[in-house]
Amino acid sequence: MKSLPRKAASALFGPVPVTRDRAIGASERLSALTSLVSSLEHLTQRENIRPGGLNDWRIGRDVHVRSHRLTRRFLDLVADERTTTALHAARVAAAAGLLLPGSGKWRGAANLFLGLSNAALYPRHRYGTDGSDQVSTMVQTVTGLARLSSSPELKDTLLWYVALQANLSYVVSGWVKLLGEPWRDGSALGGIMRTRTYGHEGFWNLTRRHPVPARFLAHGVLALECLFPLAYARGGVLARPVIGAAASFHVANGFLMGLGRFVTSFTAMHPMVAYTSTPRSHPAVAGRDDRLLGTALVASAGALGAAAAVAGTRRMRAADRWPGSRELTTRHGNRLSYDLRVPGDPATPVLVFVPGMTSTAEHFGWITEKVVEESDYGLLTYNRAGYSASTYRGGTEFTLQQSVDDLVDLVQGALGTDRPVVVAGHSLGGEIARRAAAPLGDRCLGVVYLDSSHPGELNRSQQQSDSAKKINGGLRLFVNSLRAGMGALLTRPDWVDNLPAAYRSRAFAQYADTRMWTASQREWAATEKEFRAFDGELERVDAHALVLSAQRTVDRDPEQLLMHNELAAAHRGDGRVVRTRVLEGADHDTMLTSARLGTEAGRLLLEFVGDIAPDGGHAAGDSARETKEDAR
Repeated sequence: MKSLPRKAASALFGPVPVTRDRAIGASERLSALTSLVSSLEHLTQRENIRPGGLNDWRIGRDVHVRSHRLTRRFLDLVADERTTTALHAARVAAAAGLLLPGSGKWRGAANLFLGLSNAALYPRHRYGTDGSDQVSTMVQTVTGLARLSSSPELKDTLLWYVALQANLSYVVSGWVKLLGEPWRDGSALGGIMRTRTYGHEGFWNLTRRHPVPARFLAHGVLALECLFPLAYARGGVLARPVIGAAASFHVANGFLMGLGRFVTSFTAMHPMVAYTSTPRSHPAVAGRDDRLLGTALVASAGALGAAAAVAGTRRMRAADRWPGSRELTTRHGNRLSYDLRVPGDPATPVLVFVPGMTSTAEHFGWITEKVVEESDYGLLTYNRAGYSASTYRGGTEFTLQQSVDDLVDLVQGALGTDRPVVVAGHSLGGEIARRAAAPLGDRCLGVVYLDSSHPGELNRSQQQSDSAKKINGGLRLFVNSLRAGMGALLTRPDWVDNLPAAYRSRAFAQYADTRMWTASQREWAATEKEFRAFDGELERVDAHALVLSAQRTVDRDPEQLLMHNELAAAHRGDGRVVRTRVLEGADHDTMLTSARLGTEAGRLLLEFVGDIAPDGGHAAGDSARETKEDAR
């Protein structure tokens, strides 16, 4: 009886000894099966690549408009229906051949063909191509090179490469899931199962009827992915349960979520994990070359150091101030960094710009450039507490009124008590500007709303209400990811490169800085609470108003246009100038970040200020151009 537990433990625990050739053979056959199914699917669903289909190349090729001319010509050739069909037919033949027994050199060529053709066809099948195709490309390229090589050391290096990629794919997936609250509280599984794309009604019902087991299952998936490298611990003692659990996980995904190709594509990496996790003392892997593992560990340590250095450099850049910037401490103890251009005539108004949430003064680059080039108006730009070089004191529960008080203190402290101002705010900045108009009193000539928030939007707009539910999770994920050191992996978004050149590096550093996203979390928590409690009545505002709406915002949600009209109506009366305008072609962000649209918004703003300024405004002169750098 004592031998039975030992036999069970021996069957469940320990390494999975496979030889080098068996690992290559098993991986190439599983990957070949993935390619076979994939190409057969494409051949039987050719309507997707024809005009009007999901992957109509006349539309899909626009993604590659910035690619080199030769690249575009190559993709056009591959995207021709006859070429695409021929490639898939050849892939079916190659994949079927690889399922046959044998170990000849031709198998290496067949694997390389499958890997390279899959990469070439990827742009053609942009929609509908998924992670399984990417994994297959990697495995087939590696097995192809291994088959064609006569060097055992090179083969081991290639197998270690795939094994490390497998570990990385599971670990990254797991830790990214861990950053999201639904996975931590165990509700993610039920949420996935109720979706139209990947859901399964029967299993979803099970998660509802049995929430505790569903939570344990979700946590089990997290543990499997986050701790996958334990397959290598203590001579591979956990290799069998880890690899077996991962394979079972993919089989379940294939059945429940319809991700059939994921089963064979991801399990194609498992033979190489089995080979590399077996102790070198085992006869099956005798003489294995493990130098790549040491190299990878050293490279990983270097990458972590580099990531820390990048984060530190970006933090310094984000917190850096423009030359000539000033600083002011508000009644709440917050220290605001601001830039100011003051005209000589005390009657000339100063334009004050209030950024939206998760944005900084740099976002107004095109508008402020327009103001500097074509007028002599004063200019005050700043960042709210916690953004860029401005610091947040904290201590008490944050409310939007603190941001309003900060803005009022900034205007009073930087400009004195008499100089007239026009306050322009984008998104949440528009709401802050609206609330600041009353305490600023008669000196506030006008308020400019740039696709502004409305305090009733979460109660009146279903789209805004639905989006609000996702914002908390998105902000939390971003903050946690940046804190985990993933900021070095951030790609530079297009909107950054659309800003004026002088603002780009600073804007990207701020975008990649944890402080901005932490400030956004704080602001969003207060905004959601206050907007949900809004009673529906806007206070009267005794100032002129310009309300600019982004066309795509109001097209997507007509309720936004009604609310923007209400913002304008709150200013009407006593001969005040009130204008509304929909900026054609603009969305919520490109209204500022697009050169054409930002300049157009600046032009409309200058026209508005010229009509409400006591002396009709000032034309641009040499003095305006000379102080352009100061305005930055």
